[in-house]
Amino acid sequence: MYKPISCLIVDDEAIAREIIATHLSKIDNIEIVKSCSNAVDAFNCINANKIDLIFLDINMPEISGIAFAKSINKDIKVIFTTAYRDYAVEGFELQAVDYLLKPIAFQRLLKAVNTYFEVYNTKEIETSKTEIASDFMFVRSDRRMIKIDFNAIVYIESYSDYIKIHLANETIVTRETITAIEAKLPKQQFMRIHRSYIISVKHIESFTNEHITISKKALPISRSYKKEILNVLEQY
Repeated sequence: MYKPISCLIVDDEAIAREIIATHLSKIDNIEIVKSCSNAVDAFNCINANKIDLIFLDINMPEISGIAFAKSINKDIKVIFTTAYRDYAVEGFELQAVDYLLKPIAFQRLLKAVNTYFEVYNTKEIETSKTEIASDFMFVRSDRRMIKIDFNAIVYIESYSDYIKIHLANETIVTRETITAIEAKLPKQQFMRIHRSYIISVKHIESFTNEHITISKKALPISRSYKKEILNVLEQY
């Protein structure tokens, strides 16, 4: 049984809020704490309640969804909702759980919620598993479950709904999201530097303010990760 999650809906369109609320009412372990029409009310709700997940419209007056997401605690996860596809890249750079295009179908919203359950709501369980067996994981590739030692991973590269796990002598392709795979990795060994890249710290050859060189390949550092990454690396 998944831990119940507390949700906040933020959208300036009443119909959009109603559709999301109706969809969520069909899903177990979901509690809608409040439905807000603007960012100010949403801020007040977050300050007064424990919120796990926000369904957040990007195009809102005065304070946009992007600006709002940048200002809240990173422990609160966001599923962006919008009628415009153009904002997808910036949404994922903010480590959004998912990005839903309006009109939002129930099955698509359900998939986004399941991603949250699988990646974030089991965080404590996954942490316990990592403490017990912290040196490897299994991934599905070519109809097999392949064991991968964490020490063998050089970097991980995302391509839409599948990823490439680059080892020293081979590359393993698996149908998985980079966010889901990130949750399985020990944080002390790996670092997310971009929406498309996770790198092994011990395999870093050099770095600048813009790139990290690993296996003689310069991988970009995203703006949203830059400050934290450079602070960590400069302490070594």
